[in-house]
Amino acid sequence: MKRALFPGSFDPLTLGHSDIIERGVTLFDELWIAIGINADKKYMFSLEERQQFISNAFAHEPKIKVVTYEGLTVDFCKKVDANFILRGLRNPADFEFEKAIAHTNRKLSEIETVFLLTSSGKSYISSSIVRDVIRNGGDYTGLVPDTVRVKS
Repeated sequence: MKRALFPGSFDPLTLGHSDIIERGVTLFDELWIAIGINADKKYMFSLEERQQFISNAFAHEPKIKVVTYEGLTVDFCKKVDANFILRGLRNPADFEFEKAIAHTNRKLSEIETVFLLTSSGKSYISSSIVRDVIRNGGDYTGLVPDTVRVKS
């Protein structure tokens, strides 16, 4: 079985994430969306909200499982028998950053990293941009799936 892990904080889930997930699920038998927990990070959305955004967005897809984890991604991959890490690339800066992580992960384990380029119409979207739009009262709805909604 080809199981891939798509790790991230998903704070919040964006159309860029969704693009990678929708295309990535066609490549693997299972795709686990893994929300990393970092106690030092300040999140806009609670862990439960982030899980719900993703679960609701992909409720129709039986090959997707939403999980949380702490620690090294490669250690979690070993724990859940994931053979691949799926990552999205928006731009050259993402590539350089992700390449260094992929090389480190490969040094630590036998897990392969698979990169997908984000579709051009979504390559400018990042969670940090979405959070900034939300904080400043802007219309974020064209940047996230319909399942992501800010409480008024």
